[in-house]
Amino acid sequence: MRAVEVAGIGIHPFGRHGDRTVTDMGVTAVRGALAEAGVGRGGFQAAFCGTAYGGVATGHKVLGALGMTGMPIVDVEAGCASGSAALMLASSAIAAGQYDTVVVLGVEKMPKGIIRSSFFEPWQEEAGLAATPAYFALRAARLMATSGVTKDHLAAVVVKNRRQGVGNPDAMFRAEVTAEDVLGSRLVCEPLHLWMLCSPNEGAAAVVLRAAGSSGARPGAGAGPAPVRLAAAVLRSHLPGAVLSESTPLAGLVDDSVVPPTTLAARVAYEMAGVGPEDLHVVECQDTDAARELLSYEELGLCAPGAAADLLDSGATSLGGRLPVNPSGGLLSKGEPLGASALGQVVELVRQLRGEAGPRQVPGARVALSHTVGRGANAGVVVLTR
Repeated sequence: MRAVEVAGIGIHPFGRHGDRTVTDMGVTAVRGALAEAGVGRGGFQAAFCGTAYGGVATGHKVLGALGMTGMPIVDVEAGCASGSAALMLASSAIAAGQYDTVVVLGVEKMPKGIIRSSFFEPWQEEAGLAATPAYFALRAARLMATSGVTKDHLAAVVVKNRRQGVGNPDAMFRAEVTAEDVLGSRLVCEPLHLWMLCSPNEGAAAVVLRAAGSSGARPGAGAGPAPVRLAAAVLRSHLPGAVLSESTPLAGLVDDSVVPPTTLAARVAYEMAGVGPEDLHVVECQDTDAARELLSYEELGLCAPGAAADLLDSGATSLGGRLPVNPSGGLLSKGEPLGASALGQVVELVRQLRGEAGPRQVPGARVALSHTVGRGANAGVVVLTR
């Protein structure tokens, strides 16, 4: 199997862009990634597009607007993990020798308000078991009941991520907040307040992948930035059993013995990359709500079960700590355009590994991990190394 590297990245800022279409945003991201990689028309052999709400042939529309069609263009949907799924398919095809250079893009223009999905039956939404604040609140309450996590910890996650997002020009929210601000925001569903929930929004991100050692750049394009190795890109789905497993509640049980999809994906990703959680220098993880980030610490093996609050309290996951988490500001700062979410994380981590992250740079970062969880419990874990 051939090694795979990231040759170029591009992003359209996340936020609300009423005058820009999904295609417009995708063009911006793809054009940036191609320019960095020095790749032009005919320089890549396939494209994979992550999107949940983009509509039919979203990837084709973006590449068609650039006049770059003719190759396979595949749209991929896995909820919040759509970008991870697209990245997995693209990297696997390169590793297997099917293609040398592939474009991977993620685009989304989310409707305002609570995310609705045909994945969930009406009774599940009514019971608070869909991807709704009521469900996130049930999960947060469960975490608080089984660990040392308190409402103050939930507020602290928001404070941390919003502080880190100040230095990210592609984030939707770029102002610091206090714990008092967070706890004073409107109570949506106990224990979650409004500012503890990420905002569905709009944006796009793209990467150019290529086989390590193959140029793929057009003549005269220059060397470009040093490549970053894509050491693992893994997607795993849920195992049936637990009612709070971010999946269809196949059984009305709270069963802690069922391994969550994040852990399934992380185990494989660590093995593929030849690293463990102790080797990581920087992490971008799912923070759909503040409790989700803390739960991710445990599921990714960043701490022992029940120790997420201690890890947060230690300062380890803040910029300047031992293992900064969400230096981009996370979804709590950036917002979440589903199809672009995972690739937005990859863009951030490539910048970190290149030393190009500006005021949010993690010094000496050489091993990075991104993590997303989508409806249906499709968990994506990506490991990047330099």
